Amino acid sequence: MKIGVMGAGAVGCYYGGMLARAGHEVVLIGRPAHVEAIERDGLYMETQRFREHVRVAASTDPAGLRGAETVLCCVKSGDGAQAAAEMAPHLAAATMLVSLQNGVDNAARLQAALARPVVPAVVYVATEMAGPGHLRHHGRGELLLGASPGSARLQAICAAAGVPVTISDNVAGALWDKLIVNCAYNGLSAITQLPYGTIVQGAAVRTVLRDIVDECVAVARADGIRLNADPWQNVEAIARTMPGQTSSTAQDLARGRRSEIDYLNGHVVARGEALGVPTPVNRAIHALVRLLEDARRTPDTD
Repeated sequence: MKIGVMGAGAVGCYYGGMLARAGHEVVLIGRPAHVEAIERDGLYMETQRFREHVRVAASTDPAGLRGAETVLCCVKSGDGAQAAAEMAPHLAAATMLVSLQNGVDNAARLQAALARPVVPAVVYVATEMAGPGHLRHHGRGELLLGASPGSARLQAICAAAGVPVTISDNVAGALWDKLIVNCAYNGLSAITQLPYGTIVQGAAVRTVLRDIVDECVAVARADGIRLNADPWQNVEAIARTMPGQTSSTAQDLARGRRSEIDYLNGHVVARGEALGVPTPVNRAIHALVRLLEDARRTPDTD
């Protein structure tokens, strides 16, 4: 299968690299620095199971998506509209488009922009780009896919590549399950520049985490969302299983980039306003991260 990856950051490089390593024709669409390194040396995958340079095509031009049977959209949530416009001329009618993005409404926004089906997916992986063309994997790697005509085939292809995939009929609930965990940790990790395991040891932090989670759950219920799991157990498990991990929001902030906080705590605040549910703690986290972003943001040249 030819597989395109729109947005060759940490998530896109992990899944694209795993599929390329399994023998599929993969093209990564990404930033110049990463593309140049990958074209020169291959994608260096530093994972928990192996370390190797994986040969994979890379380009800065979305035209590289032409002929792809499946396209994984892995851009930041705020870049979805631009990505849709750039992908549109190069997608065949039968191309399966999958959203591997943070937040809960990316697939719906892409679908509206492109006027074609988009399969939502929930990503459970801890990765970062340690340098140009250098992927560092910290843990996990499974996906949860929404049900679609092509989901079972993609599930089988991913499984053969070492990527476990579950197909769910309640992907909206799973997206909210993950959103709640992200709302609990991403902003706090960004503000403090600390990993999850250290954050939870802070005085009164568990109370703050509880407040964030309770607000998210109240908004989800008011929005008619059926959660799949106990949200507090999920939050506790992350600090236990990924104690050394800092959030993607913290990484963006440290690099002077705009983060996805508008689509995490910001989304909860916006939906709370629309549904009449107070979200003061999520509002405070969102406001503080945005202040820090504005203070630290630099031109995005990488």
